[in-house]
Amino acid sequence: MNPLAIPEIVIRRLPLYLRCLSLLLAEGQIVTSSQELADKLGISSTQIRKDLSYFGEFGKQGTGYDVRYLRDQLRQILQVDRCWNVVLVGAGDLGHAILRYGGFDDGGFSIVAVMDNDERKIGRSIGKLQVQDIAKLRKVIRKHGVQIAIIAVPTSEAQHVADALVSAGIRAILSYAPITLSLPEHTRIEYIDPVIGLQSMAYYLSPGHPQRPPT
Repeated sequence: MNPLAIPEIVIRRLPLYLRCLSLLLAEGQIVTSSQELADKLGISSTQIRKDLSYFGEFGKQGTGYDVRYLRDQLRQILQVDRCWNVVLVGAGDLGHAILRYGGFDDGGFSIVAVMDNDERKIGRSIGKLQVQDIAKLRKVIRKHGVQIAIIAVPTSEAQHVADALVSAGIRAILSYAPITLSLPEHTRIEYIDPVIGLQSMAYYLSPGHPQRPPT
């Protein structure tokens, strides 16, 4: 299967399946089914089977899926069966919160450097990391073989930081800045903006939408 022929929405659902399988495994479950995954995720069992079929046959008729095997296969497909080094740009309150988040290592990612241009922050320690001058960005990326970056800077600085990251060799960016960035086609970009999520949910709180919106 040509990777480019797989719909992006399918790739976006794979981490949901992976997370669910990891939770089942942590609970000691050995076997699961597409229907059980569907019940837990709010995605139809037919859709789950179709999504997985892009990558092979993982289940057995009448017995379902081996939880560990399918978990491991999805980790390989998503390339998180290895550890990806990540650089974080922005050592403000948001940057501190990101560094305190404990899920990166389990997900296959390790923040190896945090960088900022504020002289008051440079040299300070955040957990195990010391804030470095963003002027050293290219050197740090080359030293750690980093291909992924997280942007946690004010909106006014986000595009400039993104340009510097791409120029230094970064291929994928997760941005918390509430702005759409202009990047080369070869650079993957994902956005996290809680305000957009809240605004979308607020729509369904009107009296005309008492039912739960579809997932």
